[in-house]
Amino acid sequence: MDGAAQALVSNVGQLVGEEFRHLRGVGGKVACLRNELATINALLRMQSEVDEGSVDHFVREWMKQLREVAYDAEDCVHLYFFRVRRRQGDHFFVNCKRLLTTLMARHRLAGDIRELRALASSINEHHARYGFSLEPLRRTAASGPVQQPLAQSARPLRSADNADDDPNHHHQFIGNKAQAIFLATKVKAQNGESDKQLKVLSIVGFGGLGKTTLAVEICRQLEREFPRQAQVSVSQTFSSKDLHALLKRLLQQIAQPSNEQADSLAGNIDTMPVDDLERELQKRVENKRYLILIDDVWSIAAWDAIRSKLPGSNCGCRIIVTTRMDDVAKACSAANDGYIHRMKKLDEKDSEQLFVSKAFGSGSSCPQDLEAAMRSILKKCAGLPLAIVSIASLLATYKPPEGKDMWEKVQKSIGSQMETNPTLEGMRQILTLSYNHLPHHLKACVMYLSIFPEDYMIRKDRLLKRWIAEGLVVEKRGLTKMEVAEGYFSELMSRSMIDRATNQVTLREGREEGCRVHDMMLEILVSKSLEANFVSLVGGQYEGLSYDTTIRRLSIHGGVEAHKDRNMVAPRRGTGNGINGMMVQHVRSLGVFDSEPHRLLGRLGEFTLLRVLDLEDCKGLGGKHLSCICRMYLLRFLSLKGTDIKAMPPKVGDLEHLQTLDVRQTDLKDLPKTIKKLEKLEHLLFSGKGESWSGWMLPQGINKMKALRQVNKAAVIYDPKVAQEIGELDQLQELVIYVDTRKEMGPEVVKNLASSLSKMYSLRWLDIGNFGCDKWPFDPIMKFLHDVESPPRLLRYLKICGCIDRLPDWVESLSDLVEFDIGWTYLNGVQLFDVMCKLPNLKRVYLGPYFIRKGENMVAHCSQSFPELKELTLGYSPEVPPVYIFEQGSMPKLETLVVYFGDQPKEIVGIEHLTNLKEVQFDGWRDQMKHALEEVEELNKKRDVSEHITVRVRYEDDM
Repeated sequence: MDGAAQALVSNVGQLVGEEFRHLRGVGGKVACLRNELATINALLRMQSEVDEGSVDHFVREWMKQLREVAYDAEDCVHLYFFRVRRRQGDHFFVNCKRLLTTLMARHRLAGDIRELRALASSINEHHARYGFSLEPLRRTAASGPVQQPLAQSARPLRSADNADDDPNHHHQFIGNKAQAIFLATKVKAQNGESDKQLKVLSIVGFGGLGKTTLAVEICRQLEREFPRQAQVSVSQTFSSKDLHALLKRLLQQIAQPSNEQADSLAGNIDTMPVDDLERELQKRVENKRYLILIDDVWSIAAWDAIRSKLPGSNCGCRIIVTTRMDDVAKACSAANDGYIHRMKKLDEKDSEQLFVSKAFGSGSSCPQDLEAAMRSILKKCAGLPLAIVSIASLLATYKPPEGKDMWEKVQKSIGSQMETNPTLEGMRQILTLSYNHLPHHLKACVMYLSIFPEDYMIRKDRLLKRWIAEGLVVEKRGLTKMEVAEGYFSELMSRSMIDRATNQVTLREGREEGCRVHDMMLEILVSKSLEANFVSLVGGQYEGLSYDTTIRRLSIHGGVEAHKDRNMVAPRRGTGNGINGMMVQHVRSLGVFDSEPHRLLGRLGEFTLLRVLDLEDCKGLGGKHLSCICRMYLLRFLSLKGTDIKAMPPKVGDLEHLQTLDVRQTDLKDLPKTIKKLEKLEHLLFSGKGESWSGWMLPQGINKMKALRQVNKAAVIYDPKVAQEIGELDQLQELVIYVDTRKEMGPEVVKNLASSLSKMYSLRWLDIGNFGCDKWPFDPIMKFLHDVESPPRLLRYLKICGCIDRLPDWVESLSDLVEFDIGWTYLNGVQLFDVMCKLPNLKRVYLGPYFIRKGENMVAHCSQSFPELKELTLGYSPEVPPVYIFEQGSMPKLETLVVYFGDQPKEIVGIEHLTNLKEVQFDGWRDQMKHALEEVEELNKKRDVSEHITVRVRYEDDM
C-alpha cells in the first residue's frame, strides 16, 4: 500500500513552490526531503506491485517504517502551515513582520526536517547491515512467476459415472443445481443457424461464489452432447508466452488421438511451436462439437490472446469462461447476447443447508445449542459458498458439547482465524487474489473501505469525495478528480471487489447509489489495513485493539461505552483502553459511526492536522464543537449530515482548503455569508430536517466560488444580482435552485436566472422550482423557463416543480436525459407524454403531485414509444388524476411501476399491456390498493412462474 506516500511527494513539492521559496535556509532542506520521499514512494510502490508471497516479514517491516517517515514528513510541513502560514492578501510589511515573528517556528521546522532525513537514512542503513537486497521488490506482478503453474491448475473433468459418488458433489451444488440445468440447456441449444456458430458463455462473480464449480457441472451434464471437452485454468499473470502451455493442455484433453498417433503426439507436443499446436488442435476438432472451459480469466488481453488460438467452428461449439471481472465477461461474450451469467450469493435457506451438510453430514440438523453460533457465522459468510464450506469444514471435527467453545471462538474471531488457521488458509488466499491483482493506485482506495463497519451501505458520493480529500485520487490530464474517482469506483465494481447496493431514493435527497463490501473481503482489508497502519479501528467488534504506532486514520465503530455489556467480538490484538490516552495530534481522518454522543467529541480541539472529518448522524454536537472544527485549517472534507447543529459559525469561512461541506438533514436554517470565502469548495450540500422544504439564501459574491461543482438542496434566491452571478459559476454540474417570487424583484430574478441557465454548459443535474408563492399553484410562475435560450444540453437529471403552461421546447433536445421528475406543474397530459416519449435515453420518470391538470386522466398511448423507459413512479396526488391508463403497446420496456395511492381511490387500467413488467410497488391505504393488487394477481396467474411480477406493498394504515 502506497496511497499515503503517493500524495506526500506532490504535496511537499507544492509547498516548495508556494511557500518555502520565501524562507531562506528552509526551502533547500524541504527540496532534499522531497527527494527522500520520492525514493520512499518508489519503494512502497514496488512493494505494492510485487507478488505478496515473495515479500518476507523483514521487507514488510522495513516498508512500514519508511511509510511512517513519509507520514511524519507531511505532518511536519502541515504543522508549519498551521502555525506560520502566509495569509491571502497580506501586504509587504505584514509579510516582513511575519518572517520575523516566525523565526523560531521556521528554525524548528528546519531541525525537524534534518531529523526526518536522518531517520530515513538510519532505517535504510540499519536494513543494509542485515544484507537486505532489493531483488524481491523487483519481481513485480508483471514479471514475476505464475502463482499457480498452468499445467497443475488445468484439471481433467470428472466423468458422469463417478460424479454422483463424489461425497463433496452434493455439498458443492446446493443452491446451484437449477442454475446448472438452465445454463446447460442454453449451451447445448441448436435451434437455428445462429446456434451453429461458436458461442462463449461467461460466468462472472466475486471470488468464492462457485463459478468454477458451476462451470464444471455444466460440462459434466453435457458430456454426451460434447464428447470433445477440455478445461484449463488461467493465472493472474497470463501472457502470450503462456500460450504454449495452455494449448498443450487443451490438446492433451481434447484431441483423443488414435492409438497409432498417440506415441507421436506425446513425443512431439513439448517441442511443437505455438502455431503447430494451434493447427494440430484445429485438425483434431474439425467438424466436431467441442466444449472448452477457460477458468479464471483476469484480463481482456489474456482473453484476446487465448481466443486467437482457439479453433473456429460451425458445428455449435461452445466456450465457457469464468472471471471475476465484468469487463472481461462483456469482452468474451460481446457477440452473444444473453450469454453472460452473473453469479448470485446463496439465500439464507441454501446457506444453512450447505453449512449443516458440511458440518454434520447430509440429512443432519444443527444441534440447538450451536444454532446461535451458526446463525452468526452464516451472517458473516453472507451467502459465499467458499466461506460456508471452509468454516463448516473447520468446525466439523468439533462436536458438542466439548466443541462448543471452538464454535463460539470462530464465531467471534473469523478474521484472525483466517490469518492463523490452516483449514481457512485456502479461502483467505482465494479472496486475497482479487486484492493482489489490483493495479497499485486502487489498492489504497479499496483498503479505505475498511474504515466502514460491516454490512454498512456506503454511499458512492461520500466515498469518492473522501478518497479525493485523502489524496488517494491522482490527477489525469483532461479529467476532474471526481471523474477519475468515478473510474476507480467502476473498476472496483467491475472486478467484483464491491457489491452494488440498492439505490436509495428519498424525497429529500433524490437517488443515491451505494455499495457494500462482502464481510469476508472486509476481513481481508481490515487485516491489511491494520498491518500497514493505514486505519485504526476502535469500538464495536474492534473493542480492545491497542495501537503502539502513531494513529493516522481513526474510525469509531459503535462507540466504546455503548458495547460494554454486549456480546461483541473478542479482542484480537491485545487489550487497550480504547480512546483513553490515545494520541490524536497526527490523525488526518476521523469518522464516527455511532449515533450516540461520543466522548471523543470533547477532544476535537486536539485534532490539529485533520483533513477528513465525517460525523454523519453523530449526536451531541454543539457550538463549542463547531468552534473547534472551524479551527481545523487543513480540513478538506466536512460532513455534519444528520446532526443536531442549529447554527454554523461565521468562522467556517476560514477553512480555506475545504472541498466538501455536507450539512444535509440538520437544523440549520441558513449558512453564514462568509461561506463565499471558501474558494476551493466544490461540493456544498444543504437541507433541513422533516418534510418541509428548506434552503439557504445565496449571498451576493457567490460568483467568487469558482470551484463549485455541486450546489444541492439548495439555493433560494430573491436577489436579481445573485441570480446573475450564478451564471458565472461555469464549473457547476449539479444545481438545486428555487426562486422566491413573493419579493418585489421577482420578475427581474427569474429573468436573470433564465439568462444564467443559458450560460451553464456543464450542468448535468438540475432541480428548479418556485418557493413560497401565495398563489401557488395556479399561476404559471415557471414560464420563465421558456426564456432559456441555450439550455444545458448535457443534462441527465431534470426536475421541474411549479406551475407552467407547457413544457419548454428545449426539453425535447435533452438527448442525454436519464431521469425526469415533475410536480405541481398542472400540465396538459397529452403534451407532457408527447415530449417525454421522444427522449432517447429516458429511463426513469417520477410524476409527482398535481403533475397533470384537474379533470384529466393520465393516458400512455400506444403511439408514444418511450424507447428506454424502465421505471415509472406515480407519486401521491389527491384526486389528480383519478385514472392511470396504459394502452396496448405503450411503454414496452417498463420493468418497475411504483404507485403511491395514499388515502385516495386510484384506478389502473391496462396494466396487462405492460408486457415487460417485472415489479410493482404499491404504497397507501389497504382499501385503496385492493383492486390493483387483485389485477396483478390475475396477471400472474396467466404468466409462467419464471415471469411472475414481484409485488411489494406498504400499508400506511398499518404504520
